[in-house]
Amino acid sequence: MLGPGLEAAGHVLVDGLGDAEAMVDFTRPDAVLANVRAAVAAGVPSVVGTTGWETGEFAAAPVTVFYAPNFAIGAALMMRFAEEAARHLDGAEIVELHHPAKLDAPSGTAKLTAARMGGDVPIHSIRLPGLSAHQEVILGGPGQVLTIRHDVTSREAYTPGVLLALERLPTLPPGLTVGLDALL
Repeated sequence: MLGPGLEAAGHVLVDGLGDAEAMVDFTRPDAVLANVRAAVAAGVPSVVGTTGWETGEFAAAPVTVFYAPNFAIGAALMMRFAEEAARHLDGAEIVELHHPAKLDAPSGTAKLTAARMGGDVPIHSIRLPGLSAHQEVILGGPGQVLTIRHDVTSREAYTPGVLLALERLPTLPPGLTVGLDALL
């Protein structure tokens, strides 16, 4: 889904880093680290959407490494709204639901949401057939409950966020930038 969306926006897909202006990685946790290391070594900035890996070694990379656990703009807004709501309500929990092939649990989106909300938010991970990608942030206070939910029903939801990241990549500093919210 991502390749055709990038090409429709005028990007040219190439096979090797030698011809690349940027690397886009949506692979697997066991492959992404080597891919990003190779891009950094080649001086090629990266846009990474693969979750389930440690990003810390790229904090001081000589080229830009942009990582977001979720490229859906609605998910970035959900995290922003949850962060704000957590300042005003007494408790919160996150329920994230994905297809059974999702390799990391909890998801990178749920982890980043919890971190933005203060870090001590319980996360419940569900993996079931029939699901795509869904997250609810449930917050409560005296006499009230607030639910913030984001649903992805098709992977095409990620294309606008990837295009935004590619557009803004040249304006980001070298090293690691985390989260689509940094671009909004």
